[in-house]
Amino acid sequence: MKVSDIRQLVQVKAPVLSRQRRVLANAYNVAEFRAAARRVLPAGIFDYLDGGSEDEVTLRRNREAFEAWGLMPTWGPVDGPDTTTTILGKHSALPITLTPTGATRLFHPEGELAVAGAAAAAGIPYGLAGMSTVAMESIAGHFPQLDRWFNFGLSGTPAARDEKLARCKAAGFTTLIVGVDTRALGSRERDLRNGFTAPPSLTLSTLIDIASRPGWWANFLRADGLSFPNLSPQGSNPTVTPTMWQQILGHSDSSSGWAELESLREAWDGRIVLKGCVNPKDVARAADVGLDAVQLSNHGGRQLDHMLSPMDVLQEARQQVGDGIEIYVDSGIRRGTDVVKALALGADACSIGRPYLYGLVAAGSAGVSRVIEIFAEELRRTMTLVGVSTVAELQARGTEVVRDLRHATPSTNEHPAGTQHATLVSTATQ
Repeated sequence: MKVSDIRQLVQVKAPVLSRQRRVLANAYNVAEFRAAARRVLPAGIFDYLDGGSEDEVTLRRNREAFEAWGLMPTWGPVDGPDTTTTILGKHSALPITLTPTGATRLFHPEGELAVAGAAAAAGIPYGLAGMSTVAMESIAGHFPQLDRWFNFGLSGTPAARDEKLARCKAAGFTTLIVGVDTRALGSRERDLRNGFTAPPSLTLSTLIDIASRPGWWANFLRADGLSFPNLSPQGSNPTVTPTMWQQILGHSDSSSGWAELESLREAWDGRIVLKGCVNPKDVARAADVGLDAVQLSNHGGRQLDHMLSPMDVLQEARQQVGDGIEIYVDSGIRRGTDVVKALALGADACSIGRPYLYGLVAAGSAGVSRVIEIFAEELRRTMTLVGVSTVAELQARGTEVVRDLRHATPSTNEHPAGTQHATLVSTATQ
């Protein structure tokens, strides 16, 4: 072989000096963005982002639940494929939403504005956390075209609730996400060891580790101080108190129940998503109350350890409600193949949190956009390889596309009453 032939085969790339540009060029999946984020963040803050409760059984199980399903391609032509769908009646470029994450500027100074900008550019919904560090009005002003959702807490008086609802409506937030999995703060033992408690009690080793990440530390000091302008109905920046730190770390009012949800349904004429249940009976109750969607979630393994994964109950939940309510899945989604599996088993969409935060930490807004692009690329490639052209076709074909690798046999493709989602009969329940 001639030297000229070798030169045609080998391309020498110029060195990239910018760390963020190197990550964007060389991270090919969510796991590699996670590794890049770990190199940027102090260990205690990375653990707060990445960790789960107690023994982290739920955290691990979330991945195992996806890996328990195999894909079963069918030969035939594929047109596209087309990844567009509708979520709560609105067009979405992908069957994916960005779920709320609190205190996002703790991870990167661009914070929620970076995430919202990436979601707007991608044409998918974004859920702003109640504990966000950017005002909802700022999100609306910067990205008026964004499908804006807001994580709404049930605690407080009816008057305060109505005032907050008026603020949401004025800022163009059309959908409320009501979390019901934080009646108590999960025992996140990584955080306890690192001093991420309510209020914080940082250890000497944690402070030394923070100092060892000068890039993160310099960005944090240059940015405005953390505040939480969406906590109050009027949008003021309240002083951070121990009670507020409990909210930041995941605690909400344990006295709230279905009566408060029914009252919220009467008071709000927009959409409502119930987030944080894995009990199919709760999904059915949400449909009866008149809620618009349920986001099956175990809070990413951060609350109750040994809790079921959304994938464990997805089919049963779909059978409970038919097509009467939309169902989303979060917790453990890391690949486009995960999205395909969830859609085939009855989900209308999937929601991601940690993956986009990894992108944000590693490369700012461009990192969030790249993570979304990776999901889109993997989704299109997987749809092509399994032999489906649209999201609707994938959902309709259901268990023709997936197979339970543990203990399942295919059904006769009979659909439950009122739904086009296929079902699968487990030999364990026959």
